[in-house]
Amino acid sequence: MRTRTLSVVIAAVSFLIVTAHADDKKPKCTTPPAECERIIRQMLSGRRYLGVQLQELNPGLSVKSVVEEGPADRANLRPGDRFMAVNGKSTKDATIQDFKKILTDAKETGRLWIIVQRDGILKKIELRMEPYTKAQIDKIVAQHLAEAHAIVASAPPQP
Repeated sequence: MRTRTLSVVIAAVSFLIVTAHADDKKPKCTTPPAECERIIRQMLSGRRYLGVQLQELNPGLSVKSVVEEGPADRANLRPGDRFMAVNGKSTKDATIQDFKKILTDAKETGRLWIIVQRDGILKKIELRMEPYTKAQIDKIVAQHLAEAHAIVASAPPQP
């Protein structure tokens, strides 16, 4: 009887552990944190960014959010803007993958000429993608370390 009770308890605890891990939907990074930081910094150093988060419509693309003080913000892109064309290529039926290809093609100059539809009106926007700043890269690294490695950056010592 005692062995059976112990077996039931072990099974219940095992079930709880498996359930707890199953509820953890975010994949955790298996690369050592210092290596992740080095890779992220190397990957983003000198790389240009637009400063928007896009969402796929059915069909097409629209701006979901704009990074404050980023290139898209300074060029007056706004959430809800629907991309109609970028650098002369129609984006009415584009996917995010199609848009990434257009960005790759513009890599050399970083210049984008975008036609958006805002409140039913077409608007031409010209902007230049800019390199990530050190502060932006620091924020991206800190976010990855916190989410994928459960490492929270400590505050600098107070004088």
